[in-house]
Amino acid sequence: MANSPEVKFQDHFKLNVLFKDYILFENLLLENNIDFYHNSNENSDISDGTLFFLLDKDRVIIDKLLIDNEIIASTETILMSDYREERKVQKFHFLVYLLAVGLLILIIFLVDLFK
Repeated sequence: MANSPEVKFQDHFKLNVLFKDYILFENLLLENNIDFYHNSNENSDISDGTLFFLLDKDRVIIDKLLIDNEIIASTETILMSDYREERKVQKFHFLVYLLAVGLLILIIFLVDLFK
């Protein structure tokens, strides 16, 4: 099916998909003939993700698509972030701190060596 506003007027749920997974998720919906509604004009802040309206009857299929394709998505009540991205930032912070401590130890060693 396609982007259909009628979905908003049936029994539906809202799913927020991270922007990086938006194209993949929309293609999966189209390949599996799942009705959905998405209006990019309604989503002013894409950093929070893209809001999809999906029919309740398709919930099981959508859950399977999300799990199989490792797509990060959340409902309005349970917000979720991509922990894989946060892990990269934490690793970078750890390396910077390790480098700073290493430089401090090297400076202390050199000062003691030249006394």
